[in-house]
Amino acid sequence: MAKIAFLLADDFEDSEYQEPRKTLEEAGHDIDVIGIEAGEVTGKKGATATVDMAAGDAPADEYDALVIPGGYSPDKLRVHGDVVELTRTLAQRDILVAAVCHAPSLLIEAGVVEGRTMTSWPSVRTDLANAGATVVDEEVCIDGRFITSRKPDDLPAFGEAILRALADS
Repeated sequence: MAKIAFLLADDFEDSEYQEPRKTLEEAGHDIDVIGIEAGEVTGKKGATATVDMAAGDAPADEYDALVIPGGYSPDKLRVHGDVVELTRTLAQRDILVAAVCHAPSLLIEAGVVEGRTMTSWPSVRTDLANAGATVVDEEVCIDGRFITSRKPDDLPAFGEAILRALADS
């Protein structure tokens, strides 16, 4: 089974963390939650999650996939150099990268979206285009090892796309 890094900070979109995590754990995958520092973070609607380790301590070469939930979490993460560097390193390793809603903003900051076809929450789409991505409005967009989705309503399809990609690895 795969070892998967989730990137998370306060004000994450609760369902965009909880649903993919549950889907992946039920399939037997191992999850590490990585953030600015180890400890508890709280979602927009009050859910809590435990960050297992700071991005600077994460063993990048051990992960098979990266999942980035949306909400305001990606915006908080993108101003921390260790998080941005980990994101860039993982994306450049050609592992599975899955981002939903506002999460592509962290991928923009890491400089890994140019030439890709992606989707996101509407407010991130202009930023994606300005960073060199082709933007589509689809439930799930798969471009090589990148999987993106727009919003919480897309989570069932997002989770299934991640599972299929991991099975094909």
